[in-house]
Amino acid sequence: MEKKLNQDKIPAHIAIIMDGNGRWAKKQGLLRVAGHEKGTKSVREAVEYCAEVGVKNLTLFAFSTENWNRPKFEVKTLMKLLVSSLKKELPTLQKNNIRLNSVGNLDTLPEKARLELEEVIDKTTTNTHMTLTLALSYGSREEIKCMVQSISKKVKDGEIQPEEITDQLINQHLYTFDMPDVDLLIRTSGEQRISNFLLWQIAYAELYFCDVLWPDFRKKHLFDAIYNYQKRERRFGKTSEQL
Repeated sequence: MEKKLNQDKIPAHIAIIMDGNGRWAKKQGLLRVAGHEKGTKSVREAVEYCAEVGVKNLTLFAFSTENWNRPKFEVKTLMKLLVSSLKKELPTLQKNNIRLNSVGNLDTLPEKARLELEEVIDKTTTNTHMTLTLALSYGSREEIKCMVQSISKKVKDGEIQPEEITDQLINQHLYTFDMPDVDLLIRTSGEQRISNFLLWQIAYAELYFCDVLWPDFRKKHLFDAIYNYQKRERRFGKTSEQL
C-alpha cells in the first residue's frame, strides 16, 4: 500500500473520530464495552501505520465531554480500558519513537487514569518520530470558551490590547497550542458530522467519511483515506491557477 502513496503529500496531521464501537458490539450480540475493547486493535494499527508512512501528528478522539453522560458502567469500563491500554502500549510507543500527548479537561479524569496518562506522557516525552495525541474529556466548544476567557482576562488586566488578538494568539491559548492544524479528518461508521471535535483546527482540513465501524478499521482503510486525500486539490481560498 505504501508504494502507491506520494511521500511528498503525506498529511502532517491526521485526526480521527473513532465511531461505531457500540454498533459493532450490538451487531455481534455483545455489550457495548466489548466494542470498545475490540477497538483498541484498530488504534494500534492506525498508530503503527501512521508512523510507518511518515505522518508526524495523529490525534484520536478517545472520550468527549459529552461521553460523561453515558451509562456509569460504560464510562467506568472506558476509564479502566484507558489505563490498561496505556500500560500495554508503552513498549510499542517506545519502540516506534512515538511521543504521547493529550488534550482536554484532564482534571475531570479519574485519578488513576490521569496519573497513568501523565506517566506515559513523561516516559515518551523525548520521542521524536511522531506525536500521538489522545483527546480525552475533550470538547471543542469548551476549549474555545476557555481560550476566550483567558484572552479576555489578559485584555482586562492590560496585558494585551484587543487589536493585538490574532490567529496566532488564539492558537497559543488552545489545548493544541503546540500542534499544527489538521490536514485530514477521518470519521468512521458512516456518520457525517464533526461532533464538537477540533472546530478551530479543522478550518481547512480535508474531511473523509467511511462506513467501516471503528473495530473493523484497518491499515487498508487508513491507506484509502490518505490516498483519497492526496488526490484532492487544497486551494486554501486560492484558485487552481494560483497554485
